This record gives sequence, C-alpha cells and structure tokens, in this order.
Amino acid sequence: MGQALYRKYRSKSLDEIIGQEHITQTLRQALKSGRISHAYLLTGPRGVGKTSVARILAHEINDLPYTDDSMHIDIIEIDAASNRRIDEIRELRDKVYIAPTSAKYKVYIIDEVHMLTKEAFNALLKTLEEPPAHVVFILATTDAHKLPETIVSRTQRFTFKPVDKSAVIDHLKNIASKENINISEPALGLLAEHGEGSFRDSISLFDQASNGNKKIEIEDVRQLLGIPPDTAINQLISYLNGDNSLSDIATNLTKLYDQGFQASAIAKQISKTIRRSLINNQPIINEDDSLLLLTKLLEIPVSHDPERYLEIILLSFAKPTTAKPQPAVVETEIPKIAPPVIAKAPVPIKPMVETVKQPVKSAVVDAVPVENNESNEFNDTLWPEILLKLKKSHNTLYGVVRMAKPKFDTKILELSFAFAFHQKRINEAKNTKILADIVKQLTGKNIQIVCIVDKNASPPKVQIPTVAAKVETSNKNLTTVSNIFGGGELLES
Repeated sequence: MGQALYRKYRSKSLDEIIGQEHITQTLRQALKSGRISHAYLLTGPRGVGKTSVARILAHEINDLPYTDDSMHIDIIEIDAASNRRIDEIRELRDKVYIAPTSAKYKVYIIDEVHMLTKEAFNALLKTLEEPPAHVVFILATTDAHKLPETIVSRTQRFTFKPVDKSAVIDHLKNIASKENINISEPALGLLAEHGEGSFRDSISLFDQASNGNKKIEIEDVRQLLGIPPDTAINQLISYLNGDNSLSDIATNLTKLYDQGFQASAIAKQISKTIRRSLINNQPIINEDDSLLLLTKLLEIPVSHDPERYLEIILLSFAKPTTAKPQPAVVETEIPKIAPPVIAKAPVPIKPMVETVKQPVKSAVVDAVPVENNESNEFNDTLWPEILLKLKKSHNTLYGVVRMAKPKFDTKILELSFAFAFHQKRINEAKNTKILADIVKQLTGKNIQIVCIVDKNASPPKVQIPTVAAKVETSNKNLTTVSNIFGGGELLES
C-alpha cells in the first residue's frame, strides 16, 4: 500500500519545519543551552506542523533519532479527543512519578488538549503545578481559547501561524520534482490557495490531483475542488448591476447546481471576486451593497437550505434592467387601458371619495370587468406601491415577490411564478399574511393571496415610485382604487 504524500514528506527535524522560523529558532536555542521547560503549549491552525514539532522536540530532548515511524517507550502520545475523561487523566497522573525506562525524560504529548473535560483539566492542573523533574508535557491544540487560563499560565506557549502561500507553492514544487509529477504553476497556486495556509491540506489535495498520468492543469484542480468557472461567477455578479431579468439569476444558479457545484462554493467564489475588487479599489458593484452582500454570503454554509438562501440573497441585491424612466410611475410591457372618466373637474380628496362611492363602482363593472382585465390602471399603480412597502420592511421577501406576475381581482391578488420554489415560499402562511396586510394598508380591503406556477410567467418591469412621484399621482391612485374596490376613505401610511 502506498504512503500518503503528507506522511512521506513530514518534517523529521526542526530544520525541515517550514514557515515557523520564530518557533524553531527559539526551541533550538533552548535545546542548545539545556533550558528545558516542564510544559510546552503548541497552538495554531490545522496542518501547520504542531504535532511534528511536538514529536521532534520529544526526541531532541532525549537525544534520540527521529523518523516518522519512531516509537519509544518513554514518549507517550495521548489523543485527548478519545481520552478526555477524568479517569484517563488520573491514570496519567499516577504514572508520571514512575521514572523513565531508558531515556532522560518521560515525555507526554497530549494532542487536541482542548477536548478534555473540566474535571480532567482540574486533575491535569495539579500535575502541571508540581511536576516530577523527569517529566515533560507537550500540549497541542487548534482551539487555545477553550483552555483554562490556569493551564495556559503554567506552560511555555508557542503560536503557529498559517504558512505563506509562496512557501507552500515552493514545497509542492519540491515534492512534484521528487515524485516526477508534471503540474502547471497556476494549478500549484490554486492548490496552495485552497489549502488556506495548511501544509497538510495542500499536500493532500496535491496527492489527490496527481492520481492521473497527464499534466495537471488549473482546470483539473478546479474540477477536483468543485470551484465554479470564473465566467459563471462573473455572469452572476453582472446580474447584480442590472444586466439581467431576475429569472436569469435563478436559471443560472440552477445550471450550476445541476453541474454539481455547491452553493457554499459558489458563494465563496463570489465573495473572493468582490473582495478582490474592493482591495484593488475597483468595486464591481456598489460599495455599500458589497459590504452587506459579503456579510450575507458568510451565512450560506450554515443555512438550512443553502441553495435557496443563496438565490434569495442574490435576488434581493439584484437590480433588474429597466427602460429609461418616463414621467409615469410605472413602466410595463403590458398595454394600458385608460380608466373610465369619473369627474371633469378636480375636487378635494375626501369629497371625491364620497361622490364616487356607488355610481363609479357600478360604471366600472359595466364598462371594464376587473376580473378579465390584467392591464388595468390598478395593476400599474398599486403593484409598485406594494413592492416599495415590502422592500422597506421585508427586503428578503421582496426579492422573491418581485419575481411574480401579478393579476388583481376585486377580492384576489393572483401571483404567477415561473419557478415552483418561489411559489412555495410565498404560499407560506406568514408570507401571505405579510403581503395581504400591506395590500390592506394601501387599499383598506381584505384580499386573498393566490400563488400559482406558470413557466411562461415573467415579472413586469417596474419603476419603484419615489416620494415625489407618489404625491403627483395620489389623486389618480385614489380614483383608481375606488373604482375597483368601491368607495372608502384613503388613509395616510
């Protein structure tokens, strides 16, 4: 059976440790002067050499040769993850007083020491306070913040840092040369970047990528790591700047999911691209939106439904392409039918409502039946008002609702969605209630929200009205709402 590359090329001496010179230099000086501490604490991220340094140090203290397969009766390794109870630590405490068999020191290496229970830490503390002269403890952990301060204060602490990307690339080149593996420079860079400063992770990925006989290119590494193509990521980001219809986002995300790319990987690449643009002072989307979007994307991996959550986030930040704004509040592709003439001369708001209560309702029903008129003025004026209120109070829900094609009736608001997951989202009781409440605020009427799936449905292009636009069209909105829902009093919101 072949040996994994990360084990084959594990460091065998302090001189072979890469990227931790601030630690190896201090330890070499201590060994040279004979100043051996009774307890060392090695902390830092995974795969940067903590366990290797612990084993090398244990052998150096005892002037013993070290290889990866070296085992000595006086060097005891304990995995705290599986030996975390107080009974194991009590047994250790009883045995530390037994003198080493042949070595100068009995060395205990406790890996992942943060996994010990509180009672086990208390038992270990007594030994660390008054250790026998022939015992040395080397503790290693990735989560130093979980250790009691009483333990940390009784050790010499060495903090490992992530290995620099260039050092990882050089190390991988050295391994490739020794193993006769042909790999391109960009592919090495991507492996080192994905390893995130961990030698072990980078070498393991390199080992996996080298299973074939051909030259390893960057696209091979991308496929191995599940990283979506840059073209697809750039396309999604372009949608956030308005180069789209909203359905494009859902369609392109679905294509990426079908190709096997995970939502977390897509979110990570979007984040990297946006972050790089900010660092280079060339933001590819609005700076305020960039910061908020980066924060939201961090939530994707821990989401209950990462795929849908990523879609909703992108939809809520997208700015769909619209035509040049016109004086009218709404811009739509559906032809408009002019409403019936109600009055020839303008009158104050309240008298107008009282005047048109019954006669106008009857006239509208006779002239233009609302239930058969998808392009009525009510459609064109109230829908932007609904979206505006929804955006202010429920921005995430707004990102889904704006994907709908609305159809108004006297008692029903029908929303048609091209995708079933949008329809299911709005059909949730809490979401239909939010939408119905907003319609009631604007019209004073209780209506039913009905959501359907229509693959041919496309949302109208809507210009959300500004405050000024709403003032200009207030009389027009009042007349139209009265025509459709009957007389009533208009309340300021």
